[in-house]
Amino acid sequence: MNVTIWHNPRCSKSRETLELLRKEGVAPAIREYLKQPPSKAEVEALLDMVGGDPGALVRDGEPEFKVLKKKKAELGKADIVKAIAAHPVLLQRPIVVSGKRAAIGRPPEAALAVLK
Repeated sequence: MNVTIWHNPRCSKSRETLELLRKEGVAPAIREYLKQPPSKAEVEALLDMVGGDPGALVRDGEPEFKVLKKKKAELGKADIVKAIAAHPVLLQRPIVVSGKRAAIGRPPEAALAVLK
């Protein structure tokens, strides 16, 4: 099973999710998205795999979000893709990807859904 975690080692939830995956016997590929920023196509793919509200992928407490001068609910998919590709810090973390499925690890246990 190929599993990738979009990871920020400075984030406690990201570290907890990585530890949880390892306890489940999964050795995920680790994508440190702040060091390897996603392309627009990758952000679009993540949005499609996570499904639901595209705004769930955006960290609206970051200073980079405030310069958008919009509320999260006002952002369309194209706005979100553009913003995250330009400012990867806006990507909600962690995200665990397996096959064509992805889940945000908030709480960390939520990420286990993609393993089933």
